[in-house]
Amino acid sequence: MTLQTLNAANFIDLFKSWKELFAEQREFLIALDGKVGDSDLGITMSKSFAAAAEALEAEGEAAGISKLLRTAGATMARTAPSTMGTLTATGFLRASKAVEGKETLDTTDLVAFWRAFRDGVAERGKAKVGDKTLLDVLDPIATTLEAQAAANASLSDALSVTAKAAEQALEATKSMLAQHGKAAAFQEKTVGLQDAGATVGSFLIRRMADFAASR
Repeated sequence: MTLQTLNAANFIDLFKSWKELFAEQREFLIALDGKVGDSDLGITMSKSFAAAAEALEAEGEAAGISKLLRTAGATMARTAPSTMGTLTATGFLRASKAVEGKETLDTTDLVAFWRAFRDGVAERGKAKVGDKTLLDVLDPIATTLEAQAAANASLSDALSVTAKAAEQALEATKSMLAQHGKAAAFQEKTVGLQDAGATVGSFLIRRMADFAASR
């Protein structure tokens, strides 16, 4: 069975799954970030998703999707006030507004979710597409999902296609020059490396796709 919509209970489980994912990928992200950053990305992500997963569990599904996302964002902002923690927190806070009042999310609702997530990150991080950041994966996620929704794709199919698009977009960050954060100081050295922030974006959508496909 694959999921056709995501409800509040699914989001609590999805955050648990993200928590496991970032615990597994902690050392990989530390090493990736350490090449041109300050090596804290793996710590930030594992800490913030662990705290968010716990907070959502405590909140319970009766809170509804929007409130759960708001709780996740607020918890992450508090737990991991680093750049990436703040950006991810902003993404979830914006997404919570975009799905206000929805009891379940279908493909079209997920377009609103990821579009809001992307725009929040772009505004907060003052980045644009091509700057070699998380945005270089978030933008293709939003646009691919939009195309999938327009084609009436099921949730699971739409997410699967979108996760592949995100992985291609992540690969494309290797040829870009970093323009933001610590990595910007290493501009030339960043060529050939996939962006650490974009890696997080790709991980998020891939896990969401696998989650929808395996339920």
